[in-house]
Amino acid sequence: MSTAILHINKVSKSYGKGESAVTVLKDIDLSVEKGTSLSIVGPSGSGKTTLLGLCAGLDQSTTGEIMLNGIRLNGLSEDKLAAVRNAHVGFVFQNFQLLPTLTALENVMVPLELKGMRNHRKTAIDLLEKVGLAHRAAHYPSQLSGGEQQRVSLARAFANQPQILFADEPTGNLDAETGALVEQLLFDLNKSAGTTLILVTHDLQLAAKTDHILSLKGGRIV
Repeated sequence: MSTAILHINKVSKSYGKGESAVTVLKDIDLSVEKGTSLSIVGPSGSGKTTLLGLCAGLDQSTTGEIMLNGIRLNGLSEDKLAAVRNAHVGFVFQNFQLLPTLTALENVMVPLELKGMRNHRKTAIDLLEKVGLAHRAAHYPSQLSGGEQQRVSLARAFANQPQILFADEPTGNLDAETGALVEQLLFDLNKSAGTTLILVTHDLQLAAKTDHILSLKGGRIV
């Protein structure tokens, strides 16, 4: 019996139609086992972020099949994709994507409230404590440094106890010291929660810390 949490079969992604169509990914096959970590590397424009978004249900593939924790993502409505993401997925964006009108605590509480979890305020405070930011809970994103915003983003990503965490260049906008801290948090939270980790990175040293490395070039696996 397969223990793969993510299975991709012959997935391609194109934008536009006819002669003007641009193909970003071509015939991608991939299987990721539960609890493991995978980094996706490759030059700019190779399709890394596009692949990550397809895997997380943020976009639909043009052809092929994507199975996430036993759920076929292809053809699902936006509402059903959102429900799948809220139930199974955490996502860390390079540019943080925090809601500017909410405090750090409120940002972490959002997925908990959407999931209808009890004691969501205490859970959110505990998560901020894990990333070392409980003392900044009442601050807004504009009052936080880039590293602090990324740590809040991490806490939010783990708020719904995802079975799989996707991270797009999680240290790309951070200085070396802060990036190292965020790296450590990613792997610590990954191991303590048993969450599968898939990340896109240009940092080959970070990639080397994952269990597996997938290299893309020109929209294909190399």
